[in-house]
Amino acid sequence: MKIILLGTGDSPGTPVIGCHCKTCEDARLKGWERTRFSVLIQNKGKNILVDTSPDLRTQLLKAKVDSVEAVIWTHSHYDHFAGFGDFYRVQTNVNVYTSGEVHEDIERFLQFMKYRRIEVESYKPFEIAGIRFILGDVNHPPLRKAHGVVIEWKDFKIVISGDTNKDLPKTTIELFKNPDLFIVDSIAPEGFRLRKHMNAEAAMKLAEEIGAKKTVFTHVGHFYPPHDEASKYYPLGHDFQTFYFDEEKELDSFF
Repeated sequence: MKIILLGTGDSPGTPVIGCHCKTCEDARLKGWERTRFSVLIQNKGKNILVDTSPDLRTQLLKAKVDSVEAVIWTHSHYDHFAGFGDFYRVQTNVNVYTSGEVHEDIERFLQFMKYRRIEVESYKPFEIAGIRFILGDVNHPPLRKAHGVVIEWKDFKIVISGDTNKDLPKTTIELFKNPDLFIVDSIAPEGFRLRKHMNAEAAMKLAEEIGAKKTVFTHVGHFYPPHDEASKYYPLGHDFQTFYFDEEKELDSFF
């Protein structure tokens, strides 16, 4: 199994249009960027997406993905679902998994598209392409419902926090415990006071609380220093960072 962080940026991405901060200017000068959030899971020739970034067309072309087996939506914010139409025109009737509440919120925007609406309940497992998934509720105000995603394959466990602040339900904390890889929302460094997301301090405390073996930050904003500098101090993910899992229970990351 392989997990690819297609996009690791927050809602405006990096560089931000019209912003000339040190980080955005470094991105322009050196030609790097953070596109909006999507995670690609590949197993036995199948492609599964967690969220559908507004940058999805470019992401899928770069990843050489011809078709998508299924989509899992974590919540109904634009930067997490708006790219669904980027492959809808070439592949209809896609299986889309999420809770009833998230389906209802997103369908208001995508009502002209036909896809297979598969409603799943939080904390109840479901399977796609031989992989076990579980949605756990997280706290992303003012939304009425948002989810993290647990991925289980063979003896591996991967947790994607979803967009959330630090106030997770106890049931979700228990669900998230002891992952081999924790892909966690960390939009800004410590010192930033946030209502909807976590800063680096909160993200690392959560990683410690659940006993994560390896942690990588995603949904990263331009509030951090430029990537080359910030990555010396923070476990920042980057676009197309890839994690390989094999049956001998080894986890490798290739940059």
